[in-house]
This record gives sequence, C-alpha cells and structure tokens, in this order.
Amino acid sequence: MYINKAMIFGNLTRDPELKTLPSGTNICSFSLATNRVYNDRDGKRQEQTDYHNVVVFGRQAETSAQYLKKGSSAYVEGRLQTRSWEGDGGVKQYRTEVVADRVQFGPRPGGGDSAPATASNNGGDEQPKAPDYPEEEINPEDIPF
Repeated sequence: MYINKAMIFGNLTRDPELKTLPSGTNICSFSLATNRVYNDRDGKRQEQTDYHNVVVFGRQAETSAQYLKKGSSAYVEGRLQTRSWEGDGGVKQYRTEVVADRVQFGPRPGGGDSAPATASNNGGDEQPKAPDYPEEEINPEDIPF
C-alpha cells in the first residue's frame, strides 16, 4: 500500500491565479507559506518558513480564486506531484506542488467566520442571536452527572 497525502495550513503569499484549460476545466494556483519554530544546537530559537505551491481544479478552483487573497489563511489537503519540462536553453525544470482535494478557508481578518456569507446564514448580514443564559449562578450539585 502506498500513501501520498499532504496537509498544510498556512497563509497565501500571493493572490490566487485562475485559468481555464482547453477542456474547460478551471484551475487555480497559489502559494502557501508555513512557519516552523525550533531550537538549534545552541538552544537559540529559530524560525524557518517553507513555501508550498498549490493547484486546485474544478468548482473548488473557482471558489478559491473568489474568496482567497494574499495573506488569507487556508487549510489544504491533497497529494504531492512533481512535474518536469524543458526550460530555456534545454534545461530540465522541476516543480513539486500539492494537488488539492480539499481547500478550507481560514478565519478572515477582523474576526469574521471562515464561510462565505450565504442566504442560509440568517440573510447574510444578521448576526446570530446570543443564547439566553440563566441570571442565577449554577450550583454544581444540581448537575445530574
């Protein structure tokens, strides 16, 4: 059995780029940055940033291009794939990217939720009503478990 699974949560380093293949399939590409903090041999705290190329196909490509932008956070699940081609001067070029099966948008700056506003979200602009909490204090002995 073989496994090729990538899970990445990071911030977009550039705005997504949406293209359409000759077959009519939409393709969206963007780059995610992830940070890793570790202590080196001397015990000093170090931070390393890695950059990941992501490709999304179909309907998810459209929604990714519509709702994501540079600086947005996103969680991507997919598989790793390496492509190769002949570059300028006949030099072979390689690119490893995550072909996304799932893209989940992270929290929006300003505290908004991660889901785009839709008609099913209470009309889009209304905030959900806060639950009514009892005014008196709860006695732990009254809890049945």
